[in-house]
Amino acid sequence: MTKLEKMVQEICPNGVKTVELIEVCDITKGIQFNKADMNDQGSYPVINGGIGPSGYIEQYNQDNNKITISQGGASAGFVNWITTKFWAGAHCYVLIPKDTVLNRYLYHFVKSKEYKLQECQYGAGIPALAKSTVEKLYIPVPPLPVQREIVRILDNFTELTAELTAELTARRKQYEYYRDVLLSSGESTPQIVLRNVVKKSCSGATPIKGNSEYYENGTIPWIRTQDVRFNEIYTVDSYITERAVEETAAKWIPENCVIVAISGASAGRCAINKIKATTNQHCLNMEIDDSKALYKYVYYCVTAQYEELLARKQGARGDLNSSLILGIKIPVPSLKEQARIVSILDRFDALCNDLTSGLPAEIEARKKQYEYYRDKLLTFQEAKI
Repeated sequence: MTKLEKMVQEICPNGVKTVELIEVCDITKGIQFNKADMNDQGSYPVINGGIGPSGYIEQYNQDNNKITISQGGASAGFVNWITTKFWAGAHCYVLIPKDTVLNRYLYHFVKSKEYKLQECQYGAGIPALAKSTVEKLYIPVPPLPVQREIVRILDNFTELTAELTAELTARRKQYEYYRDVLLSSGESTPQIVLRNVVKKSCSGATPIKGNSEYYENGTIPWIRTQDVRFNEIYTVDSYITERAVEETAAKWIPENCVIVAISGASAGRCAINKIKATTNQHCLNMEIDDSKALYKYVYYCVTAQYEELLARKQGARGDLNSSLILGIKIPVPSLKEQARIVSILDRFDALCNDLTSGLPAEIEARKKQYEYYRDKLLTFQEAKI
C-alpha cells in the first residue's frame, strides 16, 4: 500500500465529497487591453485565448502562479499555469482557489478536464467556452494533506518533463549552431545556385474535389503542405486514384525529392518523401542530381535558409514560387564532405526531432505517464451522504 493510499484510508475512509468547481474557486474573466500598447519587449505577458502570450506590456492584473483557461479562439478550453505576473486579457478565465483546495491541486484537476472543456466549445465562427461550463465541472475535494501528497507526486512528473523540454531546447540550439557552422562556405567551397544541382523540379495538383473518381479507393499517396514539416515522409493520410494522375496535373515524383511548401503559412517548410508519391500544387518538388549533391545535404541547406525563404514571401497570403526557391545559393563541397556533414546532422536531428527515439519520444512518454497517474490519483470513492 502506498503512502497516499494509507492517507486516504486513514483520513477519508468513507470517501471524498465531490462538488461543483464554483464552490471551491472564484472564476473571473480578464480585461481587454489595447493591442496598440502591446509589443514583444514588455515586462509582462498578455494571456488571452491562445496557448502562448498575445504580446507583452508594462502592467499586470494578476500575480504569478495562477491557473488560466482560454475562453475564445481555436484553443478555447486550454488550461495553463502561469508562473509570472501577467495581464489576463478578455479571452481567458482566471481560477483562484478558496481555502478548501490547493492551487496546484486545482490546476492538476482542471488540466485533467481540458479535453472535456475543449469539446464544449460553441459558436459557428470563433469558438468560445462558456463560464457556466467551467463552473459546473465536478471536482473531488479530499482533505488538504491528501491534496498535498497528490500535488507532490504529480509535480515530480511535470518537473521531469520540464527538465527534458529545457534540455531539448538547448539541444536544438546546439543543433542549429553546428548546422550553420557546417553549412557555412569557406573560401574553397563554391556557392552554387540551387537549380544547378536539381535534375528536375515540378509542382503537383489538386484534382477536383467533387469528382469521386479521383479520390474514392485511391492508392496513390498524395502529399499536402500539412505533411511538409521539416521531416521525412513515410506515410500520408490522403490518396488519389490512377485516373486522377492520368487526367490532371498531379504527377508521380520519385523517392528522396526535396519538397518545399510554397503557399501560405506553411511556405518555406521542407521535407523529403521516402515513398514514391504525388503532391498538391502548393509543393515544389526537387529531384536532386546525385552526381553533384546528396539529396539529404540539399535538404539541410534549404532548411537552414528557412528564415531567408520567409523573407522572400510575396503577396497577401505570403507565397513563394519555384524561381525564388531555385534561385537561393548553397555551398556545395565534395560529395565526401557532404556525406560527413549529413552524418553529423542526422545524429543531431534524431536527438531533437525523432518521435520514436531521442528527447521528443522521452518527453511524450513522460507526458503519458503523468496523465495516467493524474487520472488515477484524482479518482476517489465518492462520499456517502
